[in-house]
Amino acid sequence: MDIVYIRDLRIETVIGIYDWEREIRQTVSLDLEMGTDIRRAGETDSIEDTLDYKSVAKHLIDFVEKSEFQLVETLAERIAAIVLNEFGVPWMKLRLSKPGAVTGSQDVGVIIERSQ
Repeated sequence: MDIVYIRDLRIETVIGIYDWEREIRQTVSLDLEMGTDIRRAGETDSIEDTLDYKSVAKHLIDFVEKSEFQLVETLAERIAAIVLNEFGVPWMKLRLSKPGAVTGSQDVGVIIERSQ
């Protein structure tokens, strides 16, 4: 299986459990690996024959910007469902981080793998 990926996609959203977090927008960062077969696209050189990472990114940006979850775990599961179900990806790995959430750390978050 080949992998199409997106690294460090930064999106502003409402995320967190504390009252002050519910009143502001914070940045989350996505690293996404999506299993696919790129051989046909390699032969035809046509966007129709591959997983269009720009379409995936635009859809996720729109979804995450409009979302208001308390937990990064919930957001990660919703993102996984979108990628698997709406883009026909058989396997994906997501690293979802929340920069600055813990003093002294670069970021915190979750890493999940899901498949159809």
